[in-house]
Amino acid sequence: MTAAAPPSTALAQHWCALSALHEGIADHIERRLEAEHGLSVREFSLLTVLDRQIEGKGGHLQMRQVAEAIVLSQSATTRLVTRMEDRGLLERTICADDRRGIYTNVTESGRALLEAARPTHDRALGEALERARKNPEFEPLVEALERIGEG
Repeated sequence: MTAAAPPSTALAQHWCALSALHEGIADHIERRLEAEHGLSVREFSLLTVLDRQIEGKGGHLQMRQVAEAIVLSQSATTRLVTRMEDRGLLERTICADDRRGIYTNVTESGRALLEAARPTHDRALGEALERARKNPEFEPLVEALERIGEG
């Protein structure tokens, strides 16, 4: 008879499973978004975050807020925003109240690309979750994610 793993070891194992699940899903979505829309997962996430700001009537985010929202360093965020700005998907504006502040906004082209890519993203997510559900280690994580999505 083997003893149960200590709680910290079990927690670490669950964390590793969650991390592997995330990576597998992100990789599948990335391949589909790149192939069909020329977008990375980070670019899609950034467009989604900025688009939600418009829906919430916030309109735009400062670069620091963008970095926090998509979980990137400020320098990596600046490079990402610059690439997307060069493609006409985003624009930066100077804050009228504080000229040191720079806001990032999604353009109409960016919004159109996001709308075209959303169904691809959602299909790829569904496919990846169905595949993950077949792995006993991932099945409870997929079920938890689905419960959250229902709420």
